[in-house]
Amino acid sequence: MTRLDETGPLSRIVSVDRLRRSDGHLTVTASPEECAALARDFAIPAIRDLVGTYETSGPPSAFRVRGTVTATVTQVCTVSLDPFDGPVSEPVDLLFTDTDRLQGTDAEDADVPDPIIGGKIDFGSITAEFLALGLDPYPRKPGVTFAPHVEDTDEPPLAALGALKPAND
Repeated sequence: MTRLDETGPLSRIVSVDRLRRSDGHLTVTASPEECAALARDFAIPAIRDLVGTYETSGPPSAFRVRGTVTATVTQVCTVSLDPFDGPVSEPVDLLFTDTDRLQGTDAEDADVPDPIIGGKIDFGSITAEFLALGLDPYPRKPGVTFAPHVEDTDEPPLAALGALKPAND
């Protein structure tokens, strides 16, 4: 999670108290400008229709956020280098806390909750982070296959080096 004073191109800072008083549903819809800024950050050609839908529950000491981040992204095929569009859908399941349970714990521990900072959570940052998690690091355009280059196997692999050897040896 990013700190609240270091927000990225998509930021929706929401009070946990407000969420607890409401029905616990929250939707983050990124504007075209925010999508373009995220696409630049992620080094991909485009992001469209980015939406995070969330349900929240629990007390501030164990505040649960569940939902889904969806978008249409344009990525570049790692085989053909052609851009192509594809869907991203990434589930979200996070636990936040406003207590000092984080002190003395290793940040690498999988069960350490994220902190609630100043009574607020940045749902825009969550949306951007889970979109990034849903991107294929080696995207391949549908229908494109990788065929490795196969050398002519009639000759041994180092036979061409024999021609470089001086004749008087």
